[in-house]
Amino acid sequence: MAEQSLTDTLLETAIAEKASDLHISVGHPPTLRVSGRLIPLAKHKVLDEKATREIAIQLLTQEQQERLAKEKEIDFSYNFRGVARFRVNIFHQRESISCALRLIPSAIPTIEDLNLPQTLNRFAQANQGLVLITGPSGHGKSTTLAALIDQINRTRAVHIITIEDPIEYVFEDNKSIVDQREVYQDTLSFTKALRATFRQDPDVIMVGEMRDAETIATAITAAETGHLVFATLHTNSAAQTIHRVVDSFAAEQQDQIRAQVSSSLLGVVSQRLIPRLQGGLIPACEVLLATPAVGTLVRDGKVHEIPLVIETSAELGMISLNRSLANLVRTKEISLERALAYTQNPSELRSLTS
Repeated sequence: MAEQSLTDTLLETAIAEKASDLHISVGHPPTLRVSGRLIPLAKHKVLDEKATREIAIQLLTQEQQERLAKEKEIDFSYNFRGVARFRVNIFHQRESISCALRLIPSAIPTIEDLNLPQTLNRFAQANQGLVLITGPSGHGKSTTLAALIDQINRTRAVHIITIEDPIEYVFEDNKSIVDQREVYQDTLSFTKALRATFRQDPDVIMVGEMRDAETIATAITAAETGHLVFATLHTNSAAQTIHRVVDSFAAEQQDQIRAQVSSSLLGVVSQRLIPRLQGGLIPACEVLLATPAVGTLVRDGKVHEIPLVIETSAELGMISLNRSLANLVRTKEISLERALAYTQNPSELRSLTS
């Protein structure tokens, strides 16, 4: 029997250890991220340039190798023996190759599995509008999106189109038809694919990431014209998210964008994954729901007042990040010290947990 490759051994180890990520870099042993902590695999040797390049080559197709040589970095998904999928980024650093692999569980979790607020279920029941899932990189935005899309897939007979770079979770058609398009493989860009959806009769559109003004404008237009649109942004709060959307446009366009966002936005979820006291990770979420009052603030350029609306609208299902953190501290899911590391208002958090 042929000896198993180092690549396969490392992927198996990542799955067995329930790692979120696997890092391959010259000068270090292979390293896992487990519950937010980096853990070097001490039984493996420190990797040299030859070893990291061989691992990369085993993950890449010939076409992907050519793209890496030309563009110096590449994103793609890798199906490992039908057992698990990995989102892979391979890049050059100091004339050598490094790899970052994110493990994507084969089963798509539910909102309940993820310990997310039940308020999010209402987004999966909507018929049209824009829902933005935000937060730092690596804090579960893609998984939250997948849970929402799969809930729709399980409960509604609609046409869903996803545009991803790369495809992470793979949906099996249930009540819905789900068409998944991968940038570079199935389409040339997010913007091109998003514009094409207007001719593809979708009910629900999922945009993996809104990277530029053109993509943002097209997503807003899709939400305005009768589609339910889900997308992600790398922002840290609901207010910052709306600022980011508006500021993506030239000054003379911003009043129009504010008006469009005020009428099409359904909600913003800003999430963080925080290490639990018992191990693993748990989300803390800020949830903004688009009420008439919120729409007026967006249209009038008074986005700085949104945190107060969130704080005073708990009965509507809105949640402030501090209240989410305080609840996790009170239920002994996370420590106060951990919570303080994620808050933007430490004094308020202390008062909520005292």
